[in-house]
Amino acid sequence: MDIQARVEFGFAVTDVTRLLRRVYDRRTLHIGLTRAQWRAMYRIERAPGLSQTQLAEDLDLEPIAVARVVDRLVRAGLVERRADPEDRRRWNLFPLEGAVEVLGALYRVGATLHEELLASVPRPDLDTTLRVLAKVRETLEELDQAGREPPRRKPRPKVAK
Repeated sequence: MDIQARVEFGFAVTDVTRLLRRVYDRRTLHIGLTRAQWRAMYRIERAPGLSQTQLAEDLDLEPIAVARVVDRLVRAGLVERRADPEDRRRWNLFPLEGAVEVLGALYRVGATLHEELLASVPRPDLDTTLRVLAKVRETLEELDQAGREPPRRKPRPKVAK
């Protein structure tokens, strides 16, 4: 693959992501949640009992930013914080009844948007795209994990006395 195609791939993924977020945000304005709030609710619903620390990592946000997002969701009656029984410093997050209705509305908007987005894409093309993106994601996860490992210390040269 030539360098131009590699560069275009990165820009295309970035542009598609940016435009998808913009259109989705516009279509969900009536629901009254910020992107950070609905992303947090989605993760909490998928993994009830998730800690705030893990949520921050999953959303790639600072812990203080996630605490503020969760504060708003708690005040809205969508999420509940519970002290972790094994570590009182940790808060675990659980969706409340109101979250089901809000998430349902978000999912309906998403389903309609994705139907519109993919209506003109032939199924074999979509399947190929999904396979390519899965491979790219797998590679990025490996690179990300490798980047998290602490650097190995080089042995100090022995100095003759």
